[in-house]
Amino acid sequence: MSSLLVILSGATRWTQQDGTQRPTGFWSEEFAEPHKAFTEAGVELTIVTPGGRPAVVDELSLTVEANNGDEEKVAELRAYLEREDVKKLLAAPGRLEDVDPSAFDGVFIPGGHGPMQDLAVNEDVARVLQTLLPDQSKVVAGLCHGQAAFLPAGDDEGQWLFKGRRLTSFTDEEETQTGLAANAPWLIGSRLKAAGADFVPGQAWASHVVVDGNLVTGQNPASAAAAAQAVLKELAARALVA
Repeated sequence: MSSLLVILSGATRWTQQDGTQRPTGFWSEEFAEPHKAFTEAGVELTIVTPGGRPAVVDELSLTVEANNGDEEKVAELRAYLEREDVKKLLAAPGRLEDVDPSAFDGVFIPGGHGPMQDLAVNEDVARVLQTLLPDQSKVVAGLCHGQAAFLPAGDDEGQWLFKGRRLTSFTDEEETQTGLAANAPWLIGSRLKAAGADFVPGQAWASHVVVDGNLVTGQNPASAAAAAQAVLKELAARALVA
C-alpha cells in the first residue's frame, strides 16, 4: 500500500496588496476529488497543516457561481466535506513540523489561495520537498495554487529545487478572470516562471496536468480528478519497481 502525505494550508486569510485580509482556505474540489480517489485506491493518507491548525475550506469554492452554476456538484462537495471522517481529519490534522518525509511515497499539495499565505514561506514544506523531489522513487504533486509551496524549496547549494522542471499552476490569465489579480500581492504563474520553472499553461479553466518525471502538477480546480489519477499512476509505477 502506498502512503501519501497531504499538506493543506492552515491559513484563513490572504493578505492583499492594499493590506486587506481576504477570507481564504483550501479549495473544496481540490481536496475532495483527490481525497476520494486516493482513499478508494487504498492509499494511506496523512493530512497535515503548519502547526496542526484546522484546515478550513474557502467558502467561495462551495458557491454555485464558482462551480459553473452546477448546484448538484456543490451539494456533492459540501456533503463530502461534511462526512464525519473527513470533518475529523480537517479539524485535527497532524503538524507539518513533525513530519518525517522519508516515511512517505509522495506528497500532494492542494490549492486555494491559502498556500500563497502560509505554505509559500514555510521552511518545513521546503524540508519535505527537499527530501522527496530529488528521489525518483517518490512522487511530488501540487494542484492550482498549491504550487506556491514549491517556492521556498532550495537545494544544498541554494538553487531553487524546481528550476528547469516542467510544471503548471493556476495561470495569470485565470487569476485575472477571477477579478483577484489586481489586488493580489503576487501571481503564482508569474512567480514560478520568474523562479526558473519551465511553465506549461493549458487552456483557461480546462483540465490540464503536466507530468515531469516524479513531478505531477495540475492547473486549476478542473484538473483535480485528472491530477489525482496521474499521482496514482506514478505511485503504482514506482511500487512495481520497488
